[in-house]
Amino acid sequence: MATQGKPTVVVIGNGMVGYKFCEKLLAKSTDFNVVVFGEEPRVAYDRVHLSEYFGGKTADDLLMAPQKWYRDNGITVHLGDAVQEIDRTSYTVHARSGLVQPYDYLVLATGSSAFVPDIPGVEKAGVMVYRTIEDLDEIKAYAATARNGAVLGGGLLGLEAAKALLDLGVQEAHVIEFAPRLMPRQIDAAGSAMLQSKLEALGLKIHLSKATSSIVGEGKIESLHFGDGSVLEVDMLVISAGIRPRDELAKLAGLEVGMRGGIVVNNEMQTSDPHIFAIGECALHSGMIYGLVAPGYDMAEVVVGQLLKGSRAFTGFDMSSKLKLIGVDVASFGDPFIGEPHSRSIVYEDAHNGIYKRINISPDGKYLLGGVLVGEAEAYNMLLQTVNNKIVLPPHPEDLILGARGGEGSDSGSNIMSLPDTVLVCSCEAVTKGMICDAVENQGVTDLAGIKKCTKAGTGCGGCVPMVKDLINGTLTAQGAYIKNVLCEHFDYSRQELFDLLKINDIRTYDRALNRFGVGDGCEVCKPAVGSILAGLWNDLIIKQNVIQDTNDRYLANIQKGGSYSVMPRMAGGEVSPQQLMTIGRIAEKYNLYTKITGGQRIDMFGAHVSDLPDIWEELVNAGFESGHAYGKSLRTIKSCVGSTWCRYGLHDSVSLAIELENRYKGIRSPHKLKSGVSGCVRECAEAQAKDFGVIATEKGWNLYVCGN
Repeated sequence: MATQGKPTVVVIGNGMVGYKFCEKLLAKSTDFNVVVFGEEPRVAYDRVHLSEYFGGKTADDLLMAPQKWYRDNGITVHLGDAVQEIDRTSYTVHARSGLVQPYDYLVLATGSSAFVPDIPGVEKAGVMVYRTIEDLDEIKAYAATARNGAVLGGGLLGLEAAKALLDLGVQEAHVIEFAPRLMPRQIDAAGSAMLQSKLEALGLKIHLSKATSSIVGEGKIESLHFGDGSVLEVDMLVISAGIRPRDELAKLAGLEVGMRGGIVVNNEMQTSDPHIFAIGECALHSGMIYGLVAPGYDMAEVVVGQLLKGSRAFTGFDMSSKLKLIGVDVASFGDPFIGEPHSRSIVYEDAHNGIYKRINISPDGKYLLGGVLVGEAEAYNMLLQTVNNKIVLPPHPEDLILGARGGEGSDSGSNIMSLPDTVLVCSCEAVTKGMICDAVENQGVTDLAGIKKCTKAGTGCGGCVPMVKDLINGTLTAQGAYIKNVLCEHFDYSRQELFDLLKINDIRTYDRALNRFGVGDGCEVCKPAVGSILAGLWNDLIIKQNVIQDTNDRYLANIQKGGSYSVMPRMAGGEVSPQQLMTIGRIAEKYNLYTKITGGQRIDMFGAHVSDLPDIWEELVNAGFESGHAYGKSLRTIKSCVGSTWCRYGLHDSVSLAIELENRYKGIRSPHKLKSGVSGCVRECAEAQAKDFGVIATEKGWNLYVCGN
């Protein structure tokens, strides 16, 4: 046992669930000494958004809380010092450094490790797992010299890893899945087929029903061999074939573990030793390992209750989930696989737009039992609540996925305010509708930031944020409050109001705008909005305020589906030299870009990875190109015919005028994008009258047209 005084709680594992346990315990009591041991060299970070590390976020950006938070709250943290032994007799843990730490209660939050199949050759260089920031650093370094990459596993993490390979510039990214479809545990066969078609359109190559028999290469991976005799040549392999609970410490300590892994716990999250608890992905509850973070948070709440002599128990968790995979919405809720005769299904499938929706209703048509959404999942939160609260369906249940089309009862059950107060809105933080409404009604909270601070709803995966906002507005409306459409919690003005204020007061920087009319430090909503307003008002160079601009402005490229970018250099008047054309060809070939001639007489290059953009632009600038502002609210292009220089009908030099106008007005910001055209005669080959403004040559000069578009 620990020394006299406050009881000591030792937490082994400093992942998301271990951190959340500390946070929840401190929120309810300061009567414990808390000591945390972490195997990794940094404090807890957000693994849910780990793929954003490849998109520019740093390791510090992903931290759940800085190390200062632990110090300020009196938590002792030992980083990079794994616990190697638990002595249950003396109530101590022994760390790698030699430290012996007594405990009164022990919480095992050791999480899981990547499951690596026993495949011959798995030890070769170029074979990696996708689990920690260190793993991502290794993948990033190896991908720099790899042309073809593969991911073993077609589940959530596997598809995220495949997206990472695309982002890192690997020319071909393959997904290898043993099952006959992607994400077999979450979505049905039709939904999986729709997901596959969308992912293939983004550049992924999907291989299903493939059993990997060996990894071949001289010291490093060169190819994958499959059970059906086929071979796939690859330069690197990322294994994401599931997880394996970290239960080795529990085994050494003599705690009960499951036959296939996992520390056995009861409903109070106690192991076979009542002084030792297990939470998160290492815990085996009723024969199940929960691989999502929200159940782990709920387990942490249960253990906190047990330490404070409460009675809360863990009885299982709804595994419904909503995800965005490489820009594609995917959701499943309730029982997505139930079929005849226990249910009837309503299916909507739009192959053109890549949308698949299926809901399963009870045979009598009264209740929603589950469903799958692919490509569009806006209705997920309401559908989930309809299942969980057994809300009676409207007369036309197809309206739930098709939208109400009028008629009596078409809106029945769609009002979020009609849900009972016990509805769980934020599963990550166990926040109910009643708790959110109470914060608005009795604690004076009026915005999302206040709800996050008061209840922590929306601070986890963020999937509940739309419903939280609806509840805030619905509660305020019920109180008779006027709902003002403000920019965000940092500016209590609408965009138009802020535009007028900045113009009247001659505000030219974001910092001055925030100091004068806002509060706090700003966010990802107000920074680009204010940046756009300032650019439209004063037309300063983007580099003067690049940190608050949209991603497109910062990278001089247009983000596309799947997270890749398109690059469009300016070709004023549609004029381009043979040398410049060859430069574009070399760049497109070098970086494997899809090229297309646009309606504005320019060449757009699609599929660029963010890491390649600086190199691409360096080559373009050296060839005499500049950005074509294909992403900005500004003059995009001025289209022209060849004019009198070449055309026998041309009256004036339309190309020269188009170049002069485009170079004169390029970069000037406007409320919306602008396009123009210059035609050398009334035959109108440049479609000048269809543009925002256009010029047409006449025998006496030029006619100017506006508002054609």
